[in-house]
This record gives sequence, structure tokens and C-alpha cells, in this order.
Amino acid sequence: MNAPRTPKPARKKPDSATPAKTVEPREKASLHPRNRHQGRYDFPALIKTTPELAKFVIINPYGKESIDFASPDAVRVFNRALLKSFYGIQHWDIPADYLCPPVPGRADYVHFLADLLASMNDGKVPRGAIVNVLDIGMGANCVYPLIGNSEYRWHFLGSEIDPTAVAAARAIVQSNDLNKVIQLRQQENRKHILIGLLEPGERFDLTMCNPPFHASMDEATKGSERKWRALGRADPKRKLPVLNFGGQSAELWCEGGEARFVTQLIAESANFQHKVLWFSTLVSKASNLPAIETALKKAGVLESQVVEMSQGQKQSRFVAWTFQTKSEQQIWRRERWTR
Repeated sequence: MNAPRTPKPARKKPDSATPAKTVEPREKASLHPRNRHQGRYDFPALIKTTPELAKFVIINPYGKESIDFASPDAVRVFNRALLKSFYGIQHWDIPADYLCPPVPGRADYVHFLADLLASMNDGKVPRGAIVNVLDIGMGANCVYPLIGNSEYRWHFLGSEIDPTAVAAARAIVQSNDLNKVIQLRQQENRKHILIGLLEPGERFDLTMCNPPFHASMDEATKGSERKWRALGRADPKRKLPVLNFGGQSAELWCEGGEARFVTQLIAESANFQHKVLWFSTLVSKASNLPAIETALKKAGVLESQVVEMSQGQKQSRFVAWTFQTKSEQQIWRRERWTR
């Protein structure tokens, strides 16, 4: 005869009232190793250099100091503090409603381009006035030349079609006494990017570009609306900006959007095969890469690279291409970097 079975204790019901833990997102993950913006921002140090930042500092939902990135004024002053603290830029401002770019991501592009040059220079980044860089569409913020000159002492030419942006960038350059290392030039023909811009005898080791992202202002506005929707649900009383970090029409959109702009840039670059060593441009939409690859082949590019970048949750990339053979690249290096 079998012994009676001991009944199992009743299963304890889970505590349905226990809330899920809030997981703080990784901040600025996977930045380039030389990027100065690793880890959390030291707001007391930033405020020490830029006291006006203090009124924009908030405590975010994770209990950390931050700023309200939905406030154009806060973002502008924050950028001013970053450029002053990390890059020695004493005076920086942009007109209202012009693009205010995230500095850490912009710095990443500069550092990865430096790696590109180092890859053909025995692993050493060429520095100083021996390196000339063309920033296509520098905007009113002039951020690439400011970072690139501070980090590597490269010389820059910034091009722009918007006269107001040129004037704002010139004020930044002049107020920081950078006239000898950063030059500015307006592209007078809005139908062209490179054609009609460069002067005889000019040569550039790199070009860089943050192209217009959208195909229309309506598309740009809707894109920003999607981004701010979550913030609006969290606090319906907040007055949110129409556009993400501001931006004028030429900065945000062009007919055909990013794909058309970049393919036109590639087509025009074929006219300057021996005036530029490496062309490059940011590409925000990975879905545009097949069309860009087709354009590179059509233009007769000999070598190209897609370099992936990551800033926290944001994924980005740039495409770089050259029309020069490996032997021509080494001749360029000897003639320009080993003087």
C-alpha cells in the first residue's frame, strides 16, 4: 500500500503591483576613441565656463543633470558651452532658427576622417596646415571647421549657398581670430555643389558634408513632429519646436532629398578627380546606400568606403570615395604630408 502523497503548497501569486525598473539608456555609446565627449557631461564644469547654461540645466527622469533638448535656446547655449570647454571656442552663436548640430556626433565624423588619412600614412594622422579640408554646406554654425582645426590644426574652406549663414559663420571665425585657418566662400549657383566653387590650383585632402536630409519642408516638419510626439504625450503643456534643432530650408531639405543631393555630389566630384584626395558625405538613411553605390560606379570611382558610426541610440554613417589609385595616393602623401 502506497503512503499518502503530501499536497504541494499553493503557488505564490506574483506581485502585480511591483513596477518595472527604469533602465537608464546608455549615453553616447560607441563614440570614436578620440572623441572628447565620452561619459556623462560635467555640468558644473560647463557652467563654470558658460554661466548662462545654469538656467537651462534640468534633472531628467533618471535623476541625472541634463538639458531640455526640446528647447532651441537650451541646445544653442549647451553647444556654446561644449565648444568653449572642449575646443577653446570663446565666441559662438547662430541666428534664430538655424541648424544647431549635436557636437559629439559632428566630432565623430572629423575623427573617423582623420583615421581615413592615417590609414594611408603609416597609421599616423597628418596634422597642421599640410591638410586642407573642404566643408560643403558648413551652415551658420561652422562646427566642422571649428572642431577639425582645434583637434588637428587642419585648414578649412567652408562653402555655403545661404548668405545669412555665411555672415554668421564669418562672425564666428573672426571673433575667434581664426581667419588664417578657416576661409569661407559662397556658392553662387544654387544648382551646383562643387562646380563653380573651387579656384584654379586649389587642392583638398578631404571634403566633408552634412547633406539636406528631407525632400521637402513638409517632410522635414513631419519628421520633427514624430520625434517630439513622445515628449508631447509625457507633458502636453510643453511648447515643442516645429523643427528638430532648428534649420533653414537649404539645411534641411532639397528636391529629391538626401539621395539626390549625394548622387549629384558624386557626379560633380568626377570633375575634380585630381584636386581632391578623398571626398566624403554623411548618409543618414541606410536605404539610400544602394543608389549611392550605383552613382559611385557610374562616376568611375576607384575606391570607396562606408564607415558606420554610433552615438548612443543613433546610428549614422559616412561614405568616402576617391578617384586616385593606390600609387597616386602615395604620391599625394609624399608631396603634401612629408614636406
